[in-house]
Amino acid sequence: MVEITTAEPEKFWDPIPGSLVSARGVELKGPWGHVFGPLDLDIDEGGVTVIAGQAGAARTALLMALCGRMRLTGGSLTVFGHVNRPAKVFAQSAIACLNELDEVRPSVTVRDMVTEQLRWDSAWYKLVPRVHEDAVERMCAEVFGDVPLPALNAFVDDLPEISQLLLRIAVANTRRPPLLVVGRTDRIADDDERLVFLERLVALGERQSVVTADVNPVPPGVGVRGTVDLRGLLGAGDVGVMTEGR
Repeated sequence: MVEITTAEPEKFWDPIPGSLVSARGVELKGPWGHVFGPLDLDIDEGGVTVIAGQAGAARTALLMALCGRMRLTGGSLTVFGHVNRPAKVFAQSAIACLNELDEVRPSVTVRDMVTEQLRWDSAWYKLVPRVHEDAVERMCAEVFGDVPLPALNAFVDDLPEISQLLLRIAVANTRRPPLLVVGRTDRIADDDERLVFLERLVALGERQSVVTADVNPVPPGVGVRGTVDLRGLLGAGDVGVMTEGR
């Protein structure tokens, strides 16, 4: 007698209205040891949520896990109603400003970055020529807002820090998925530029759920929807997995 079995259906949570992420006992262990966890956290849908915690491998790994770029080793992570299904979350999210994923070489120009992304977004059989200023404006205007757009032939490495980060967001966010994860907020040294950067994320949060991280307090009145305080719970992490900003 042959026993016929069917694949176990995907388990869904009973979502709280307006909830985007629910994590219970999530943890990550790398080849060389413990990275973070176990942690519990909840993130509401819409607007900007800041994860407050020390910069390092643990924080980077958590951000990557929230958008389906890293598989956890323990606990339950529910995003968009998908329980422990990183591939499902990957398809509905974008991530920017993490050197482990989108670091830009010094020799790359603004034109190079925009052209390459348009080629990735186009069908394989379409020829996409090198772009001009109008393509940079179409891709970047919403993200940059009142911040001046970068010059077409400028080297990305020569741009102000805030322009570099906004450009990386614009390139990563062309599909406008429901979830946008942004790292490196606390790498902006100038307080005024950091405030402008957060304001640009808040503007994007009117159409997407935006999650970022910062070791510094969030300035009052900037419009950030919520803060998840993981200070003391996210250490430097396992440097054998990854290191942030090195």
